[in-house]
Amino acid sequence: MGRGPPAGWWRGSSVGPRGAATFPWLHHREDYLDRHSRLPIIAAGLLLAVVLLGFAVEAGWTAAADWQVSRALSLRVDESSAAFIALMQGISWIGGGTPRWIIVILLCGLVWHWCGPRCAVALGGASLLSNLASSLLKLGFGRTRPDLIEHLDHQTSFSYPSGHATSAAAVYLLLAWLAPPRWRALAWTLAFGMIILNGFSRIMLGVHWASDIVGGTMLGAAFALFGTWAVARRGLRQS
Repeated sequence: MGRGPPAGWWRGSSVGPRGAATFPWLHHREDYLDRHSRLPIIAAGLLLAVVLLGFAVEAGWTAAADWQVSRALSLRVDESSAAFIALMQGISWIGGGTPRWIIVILLCGLVWHWCGPRCAVALGGASLLSNLASSLLKLGFGRTRPDLIEHLDHQTSFSYPSGHATSAAAVYLLLAWLAPPRWRALAWTLAFGMIILNGFSRIMLGVHWASDIVGGTMLGAAFALFGTWAVARRGLRQS
């Protein structure tokens, strides 16, 4: 008990030495098992929170706070800087549609280099599944978009939860968790930066309420946790 896998345990598996470096705690089974059991529980709790927040939104409990935030942050063509509006539109463009999937593909290649194909599959899978979950929840709750200002970005679906916020959290949080130690600080900075910028841009452009962003971020974080759990669990099985 308490002994880690033998030296060179990764040989013959798809984990590789890079995977071992990314997840050094795989060498300590008891500690790993404890962490392993917590990740899906936390993720499930976040999913439950997303659903409960959706019901709160439907009941109108978030309406006052949403309205105040949107009123304070929404950009107006006749009052706001055209350059700043364009900047927010650019950030929003990066976080959705075709650009988002191009970035996901590139990041899958990066994490493959870091810790093998298992990590790339986890990142791609978390991105796809979180996007699907967001779309299904949008249909389920059917929340209309804000109407405080003229929408400054294209939108074609319902409002809750935000797909942009979901994708940003799922992709960039998982990227940070998979990053090797020397890149981890940069990866976490990128993750928080992208999550915050995506969220604020969607509110400022008038296409989302604040509660949409909160719900989407929690949803994406849940899938990032599931992805981390899947990668580490498979690594232990191959040890």
